[in-house]
Amino acid sequence: MSSAPPRFGFLLNRAYRGLQRWVETRPHAWEGISSAQVGLLFFLESTPNAKIGEIAEALHVAPAAVTNLSKRMQAGGLIERTGDVSDGRATRLRLTSDGERASRQSRRLLDQLNGHLKSGFTEAELAVVARWLEQVAALSDD
Repeated sequence: MSSAPPRFGFLLNRAYRGLQRWVETRPHAWEGISSAQVGLLFFLESTPNAKIGEIAEALHVAPAAVTNLSKRMQAGGLIERTGDVSDGRATRLRLTSDGERASRQSRRLLDQLNGHLKSGFTEAELAVVARWLEQVAALSDD
């Protein structure tokens, strides 16, 4: 008797819901910051004073999405938007002190989550999972 093959779509969806529930049970840790905002905070932490176009390319989103997100984050005091001195059409973004604090808090929470996710797996197993997830993420490129 053979076992049924894994239902990857179902398992991914179920895993995503599990991640969402884990995050939602820690609202105090996020302080109202969305996952998209966390991604931008992390990018600006590693690449201060980046242009919107550079950010959009790195995060695989449209520049308009970064513009809209950055305006909300500026209103929330997380980032500053400044004009580029050499290109008047470009806008640069950098973290404020509140943004740096939010980034550190988010990183601590995600480190905790990653610890849970990695528990019980070898580095080799985790490498396969990471490679598989990268392949899934690249489906939209086809």
